[in-house]
Amino acid sequence: MVGLIIGFILVGLSWILRFVLPPDIANALLLAVLVILTGALHLDGLADTCDGLAGHKTAEDRWRIMRDSRVGGFGVIGIVLILLVKYVSLNCIPGTIMIASLVLMPVTSRWAMTYAIFAYPYARPSGLGRVFKEGTRWPEFVVATIIAIVVAALAMKLVGLVILAIVLIITIALAIYFKKTFSGLTGDNYGAIHEISEVSVLILVNFFVHLGLL
Repeated sequence: MVGLIIGFILVGLSWILRFVLPPDIANALLLAVLVILTGALHLDGLADTCDGLAGHKTAEDRWRIMRDSRVGGFGVIGIVLILLVKYVSLNCIPGTIMIASLVLMPVTSRWAMTYAIFAYPYARPSGLGRVFKEGTRWPEFVVATIIAIVVAALAMKLVGLVILAIVLIITIALAIYFKKTFSGLTGDNYGAIHEISEVSVLILVNFFVHLGLL
């Protein structure tokens, strides 16, 4: 539901901005608003995850690195690359499906994060992510899944459902890798999954446009 609300906000802003600004600038501002709306929480998780993945370390050492308030070189690179790919991908989406894409993106990414929270063990004995882990059970996951399926089907019909399925496969692969590397998932990993899922939606939309299916 949060993803749906954010999607509608982005759609409204996109509609307003495109009346007064070129599409490239409007898309840049949309991404900036998206970051502001989430307090850069997921980007921070991506940066910490990238820093934690660097080098050959124990899971405990990786946790310590991710708890550090300073952002390392790998984290900066991760943020720059994810925002760059998002921006370019958003610019390539045709105007006819921009509204559907702006709604599908935040809904799918939050559903992917919900799946990761629900299906995989939490790594650390404490942390902000554990609160979400303990609060995500079968009822919450089922409701989130129903919302995601309905939104995907309404937004892009069969293609939307295929995108949802592909993002699920990407999420499973990431979650398995994070589980092995960090001895479970952390809140930062949840943020990384969210960011990668968002950019995956935009890339997949462009992929299906290129195939002539959208």
